[in-house]
Amino acid sequence: VQVVESGGGLVQPGGSLRLSCVVSGYTGNNYWLNWVRQAPGKGLKWVSSIYSGGSYTYYTDSVKGRFTISRDNAKNTVYLEMNSLKSEDTALYYCATRPYCSADYCYSEIATYNYWGQGTQVTVSS
Repeated sequence: VQVVESGGGLVQPGGSLRLSCVVSGYTGNNYWLNWVRQAPGKGLKWVSSIYSGGSYTYYTDSVKGRFTISRDNAKNTVYLEMNSLKSEDTALYYCATRPYCSADYCYSEIATYNYWGQGTQVTVSS
C-alpha cells in the first residue's frame, strides 16, 4: 500500500490550500481515510476523516467550518480543502488509512491507523 500526500506550502493567514492524498494498493472497499497533523514540537492530532464507501465526514472542532474533506474513488484520492488558514494550522499533515469501524469516534483513534504517507508541510505565516 502506498499513501502519497501533496499540496502543502507557505500561505498567508486567511489564505487557502488544498491537500491531496493518493492511496494505492489498499485491499478492501470499506475503510476510513484520515488527515492527521503534527505542529512543531507537538504530538499527532487527528484533523478529519471520511468513509470510503459513503458520505460520512468528521472534523476536529478547531477546523470545523474552515476545512472540507472529500474523496474521489475513481482517482483513489482524498482531499483536504483548507480555508481561512491560521498560524495555528501550521503543521506537517499526514494522510492515513484505517480499516472500517463503526464505534463512536473510532475513526479518530490514531493508534489504529494502518498505512501512512510521508506528510506534507503546511506553513501559515505572513
